[in-house]
Amino acid sequence: MTDRQIHIRSCSLCEAMCGLEVHHADGEVKLIRPNRNDVWSKGYICPKGTVLGHMYADPDRVRRPLVRNAAGDLAEASWDAAFERCAELLGGVRDKYGVEAITAYLGNATGFNYSISRYAGMFLQLAGIPTVYSSGTVDTWSKNVACQLMYGHSWRIPVPDIDRTDFMVVQGANPSASQGSFMGCPDVPGALDLVRERGKVVVIDPRRSETCAHADQWLPVRPGTDALLQLAVVNVLFDEGLVRLGHLADRLKGVDDVRAIAAEFPPERVAEACGADAGAIRTLAREFAAAERAVWYARIGTCNQEFGTLASWLPDVICALTGNLDAVGGMMWAKPVAWSMLQQDWGFEGGFDRWRSRVRDIPEVLGQFPMGCLAEEIDTPGEGQLKGLIVVGGNPVLSAPNSERLDNALPLLEAMISVDNALNETSRHAHVVLPGLAALEQHFYSEMLWGWAKRSAAKYAPPLFPPADDRPDEWEILTRLGAMCAGMGDVNAAEFDDLYFSALAELAGVDPAIALEASPEPGPERLNDLAIRTGPWGDRYGENPDGLNLDKLKELPDGLDMGPMVPQVDDIVVNPDGKIDLAPERITSDVGRLEASLERPDASLVLTSRRHVRSNNSWMHNVEVLVRGKDRCTLLIHPDDAAEAGVTDGELARVSSSSGAVEVPVEVSDQMYPGVVSLPHGWGHDKPGTRQSVASRYAGVNYNLLVPPDFVDVPSGNAAVNGVPVAVTPASGAPASGVPA
Repeated sequence: MTDRQIHIRSCSLCEAMCGLEVHHADGEVKLIRPNRNDVWSKGYICPKGTVLGHMYADPDRVRRPLVRNAAGDLAEASWDAAFERCAELLGGVRDKYGVEAITAYLGNATGFNYSISRYAGMFLQLAGIPTVYSSGTVDTWSKNVACQLMYGHSWRIPVPDIDRTDFMVVQGANPSASQGSFMGCPDVPGALDLVRERGKVVVIDPRRSETCAHADQWLPVRPGTDALLQLAVVNVLFDEGLVRLGHLADRLKGVDDVRAIAAEFPPERVAEACGADAGAIRTLAREFAAAERAVWYARIGTCNQEFGTLASWLPDVICALTGNLDAVGGMMWAKPVAWSMLQQDWGFEGGFDRWRSRVRDIPEVLGQFPMGCLAEEIDTPGEGQLKGLIVVGGNPVLSAPNSERLDNALPLLEAMISVDNALNETSRHAHVVLPGLAALEQHFYSEMLWGWAKRSAAKYAPPLFPPADDRPDEWEILTRLGAMCAGMGDVNAAEFDDLYFSALAELAGVDPAIALEASPEPGPERLNDLAIRTGPWGDRYGENPDGLNLDKLKELPDGLDMGPMVPQVDDIVVNPDGKIDLAPERITSDVGRLEASLERPDASLVLTSRRHVRSNNSWMHNVEVLVRGKDRCTLLIHPDDAAEAGVTDGELARVSSSSGAVEVPVEVSDQMYPGVVSLPHGWGHDKPGTRQSVASRYAGVNYNLLVPPDFVDVPSGNAAVNGVPVAVTPASGAPASGVPA
């Protein structure tokens, strides 16, 4: 037995990117501890960061390709045989129906993968498929739309300067569980505690979440009414003369339009609908405006609701009106050491309604249709019916609205390829499963997460364990699949990568020949090197000899910190006139729909989702140490609502919506706002044909069975996962047992 060694790396599971010490020997992880020397996280990790070894050693992990045989079963095959079958399947669909019959779904996991994150865009461009689906339209699309229309770029999303703010509003977010979203910050709870020492933290949420323990005030709000509360805050800012445009005075347009819109929404008009006291809303507006440095952070709960674009737009408006946009201690833009391809200005314009879905005539938004459209586009016969699907790093059978219909539709496909290292509820339907790498088998330097980080830091880690010798890299998998969709058959991925790299080098302003000579090996390493070299502190391939490159960063395993965010509006806004548009017509035209909601009767109960620090959507539930213990897939319900519904703590309740029904254990708790019930997202591991032995024992129920596919935020198409009207009644079955013995 060899002595233990320590491998230094970052956790790749969320925006926190915490530094880890991975203690290992004889090809096994023995222990994972926080790296106290990490320049970024300084010794902080959450429970998820300790289980990368479990995920690597998971006996259920797919390590060899799976190909469906003549008997209909998925069986292990060689990589050559798997690619041959992919080419046969995709080529068959293309030849028979055209490339428009093929689509792709990109899941959240793609953004946290060293290779796939850098090649997903190339894959889509090479494939030439006309439509694409992603987890974005269940998660972030309303924020992307707001940023596209305000700043001219859908991914230039401002983030809180949490370390220097004096007053922070946290709305529709629970960073104590999620570790932040569109906010790269380790130990958010600790950071919030420091904000409280300097000033105040207010949490706006229908649940008194874990984050409330790190706040001064909990302001409950009824799901779907966040934009009403925000408009009321804007109303007070104008009505009481609290607006101060400051340094952005000559960069903002639409201020008078915002004033006119907000004039119709005083706190007294919206308070009843929001479930919030009018006086509390006025006080919040006054305190926010009075703070020297303030930030309004709104995330997933404000995005995936009926008025998600309005609720994603208004926090930036509030910050702009109070001098807290692109200002120290307010909402700022990150300045990453290595630029992200997502956030670069390549000259492409985001579009709206350039084409429409075949079945429901739904408009395209930023190149995508809502996820609720995917099932119907597969199972509805007619010209243009989808026949081929490539799923990359996602599990839409659990994450898509009306997921039961999608589950039933996937077997109708003539070609389904999953790039995934789990045989899960979605990939069990695939004709071919091409496994990805475990986190410890690949490099790590986030392509996109540093673009939303509170500081300009950088960290790189090589793989700890080598993958199997015969397996292709993940970038090669995507390149070959893209070429198959395009009708090129199986191709030499390295040759395509030279062309891809050269094009990116030219766009970055360097000579492709010089860049190719400096980085001859294809793959994500040289893309990473290119982004560092041509970033704000890069050496530009020798032009700045003292500048950074990937080799220099590799010599700093604990990372490099280049300082906090700085004001940079001139480099961020790419609207033709150079101004921030505070009142884009596509957004403001939706205010009428919001106003009409004030007149409709409220549903007796509405459903909202929740996260847990030990979960990561649907893909951390096969790790025993994370899921064992108290059952977390429960229906949280206020005592008054439980009494009215006739349900009891610990027993099963039936939760039904217009889309479906589930039976789930009840957890009566006054942490819920009356009229609102809550289920966690990402469960429902009870499907036959999966290979997740732990998750299937802790199956839980699938939240998205209850989400109607047409319940969306209109301007963005983002699914309205939160605020779903439901009924709760006692279940007919036996009392809930909750967790396996």
